[in-house]
Amino acid sequence: METSEIPQGGDLDTLVAALAGREMVVVAPHGTVNTGLVTGGQRHTVSHPAEGGTEAGPMRQGPVRAKHLELARRRFVPPPGFEDALAALDSGITVLLGEPGTGRETHALNLLAHGSEEPVLVQVDRAVNFSRWGPRAQGVRGYLVMEPPDPFALRAWDLSRLETPLAEAGARLIIVLTDAPGLASALADHLGMPVVRHHPPDARKVFSVHLADGSSDEEACAKWLRALEPGQLDELLPEGLPPRYAARAAEAALRLGVAGGATGAEVLRHVARTEGAEVVARSQTDPVLRADLLAVTVYGGLHRSVVTERAGDLLRLARPRGERDADARSPSGHPAADTRLRPWPETLRLLGAHRAQCAGDGITDTVSFFWPAVSEAVWEILCRDHADLVALLHSWLAAPGPEPEQVERAGRAVAAMAVATGGRSMEHLRDLALAPSRPAPQVAGWCLGAAVQDPAAGRAAVDLLEQWSVTTAAPLRETVVHACHPHRGQVTEEQALRLLHRLMTTQDDGKDALSVVAAVAETLVRRFEAGDSGARTTVLRRMCDWTRPEGVPSLVTALCFPMMVDTDLSWWSDQILADAEVASSTVQLTAHALNESAAFAAMRDALLNWCAEAACAEHQALALSELLDGLVSARQPGFLRWLLAVDRGPVTMPGKESAAQALAAWRGESPVPKSD
Repeated sequence: METSEIPQGGDLDTLVAALAGREMVVVAPHGTVNTGLVTGGQRHTVSHPAEGGTEAGPMRQGPVRAKHLELARRRFVPPPGFEDALAALDSGITVLLGEPGTGRETHALNLLAHGSEEPVLVQVDRAVNFSRWGPRAQGVRGYLVMEPPDPFALRAWDLSRLETPLAEAGARLIIVLTDAPGLASALADHLGMPVVRHHPPDARKVFSVHLADGSSDEEACAKWLRALEPGQLDELLPEGLPPRYAARAAEAALRLGVAGGATGAEVLRHVARTEGAEVVARSQTDPVLRADLLAVTVYGGLHRSVVTERAGDLLRLARPRGERDADARSPSGHPAADTRLRPWPETLRLLGAHRAQCAGDGITDTVSFFWPAVSEAVWEILCRDHADLVALLHSWLAAPGPEPEQVERAGRAVAAMAVATGGRSMEHLRDLALAPSRPAPQVAGWCLGAAVQDPAAGRAAVDLLEQWSVTTAAPLRETVVHACHPHRGQVTEEQALRLLHRLMTTQDDGKDALSVVAAVAETLVRRFEAGDSGARTTVLRRMCDWTRPEGVPSLVTALCFPMMVDTDLSWWSDQILADAEVASSTVQLTAHALNESAAFAAMRDALLNWCAEAACAEHQALALSELLDGLVSARQPGFLRWLLAVDRGPVTMPGKESAAQALAAWRGESPVPKSD
């Protein structure tokens, strides 16, 4: 076999792997052929089967349509390196490498037509045999060949033979190929002629050119652009957006916005819905692509490894149970059926997604749709047209991985299905919450919290929150707690406090009761930290109510309050001086925490910290004085214990003077003297 035609050793293996996704023909005389990696003394050829299983027919070629060429030239944005590509074309034959959908063909047509008013260009069948093909003697300026099946079937001597007749005819030939790692240098060595890499033009320039060419009313276009909200153009034309997407956005802006009066948000929703419908249809008969689509839909914006791992999980879960059990018993636990033959760049192109790499604390490699709103469209289409997948998706999303971002994405995806189905998909939420996965209750909580205010799914979400707040199943009770977390949804302050109180008053003595109560306490503190003044006042009011009867709510209140005091001392000082209700609540809750032996140390330290800060801030000193006055008047034993502890403490302890004055007032039952 001739070896001078192809790269040697590992270089060829790398290229073949990068070009995978087409049908692979392996020529291995006297060897065993399998679907795994083939190495050593064998030739890999990439080919496309002829339709119907027959051999390819005669080579065909024809003129590029005049209207198509005119449009391609009128709307052309020269990509980076266009001048260099023109110079390379002087050699007569050039190979142009680039990703599909990035304007390669438009680039090639404009290279061939450059400098001519009315050029005649011919597109040649991709299956051309260059050993038999030749250019016309005259009348054609350029020839274009898109994606020959096997780049290494191109022979240097066949192409060299064409250089003279092309030069005599005054014509040029461009061969367009999909780029792959190492392909440019390998082909340059193999063919001995220029190989140019195509880089897509800037999306905003493409958008502007299409917008200007599609409308004769320049002022109307400018007015629509001025009306866009801040940042909306960035959403419509994110960095790295391929030219065909920018052209689609321009067409939608012209038709719906400039001509139809639609806002930028409406145009963005339209292009996202259109793209969502296309990618769902594209993946309908391809389980691997569908798994990748759903993984990007849920986990878009996270690291590429997360997306691929979760896609693999979905593929395995979708297989029959017998096959899954066999996989679980295998040493690796990973079925061979999950092996991906399609290159990742091609997968992203089919999904309308991209990888983003940037340097920060480290290198990140994330995957997401160019238009994130595509995710919402995908859920709408799947829930409407592929309802049979909903139960499977709930099982899949019950185990999203350990990281909080993954849990949040899974919960929001379950909520998106609930919204898209008007709450009907929530019939699967109980099984999800009870799944043998540690994050499952958090996922379910995210769903309920996000869906509770939705007009369609809200009623079902409220019903489940009410039912599960009194159930005995710990995972369901934990789900309610997570739904009440301030960062996990839209449960109002009153709703959350009522549900959390019910969870505390209906808990049993089971082994999981303590973990649920601990989660309730954390949620209370987080709600206070995240709330505005109105929300914080509501929390304090309800906690004051919980101090009166003994029980779990009373103990949780005592334990939580010191952490709330440490949250924002400036806020406490401002509110005590300005709001009598907050001042009264603060006195009551401070005394309650000091009375509780389990909370005394934390409350003691919170007050000492306040004393330390008050020494340097007048308004905090005034607020602290008001608080101590109120505590003296309340005359609770826990506060007396605090006063004595400070009085007996070292001289350097903060608050010594204030505590001494308060202790004297306590003992003398007289008003506390005001310090200067």
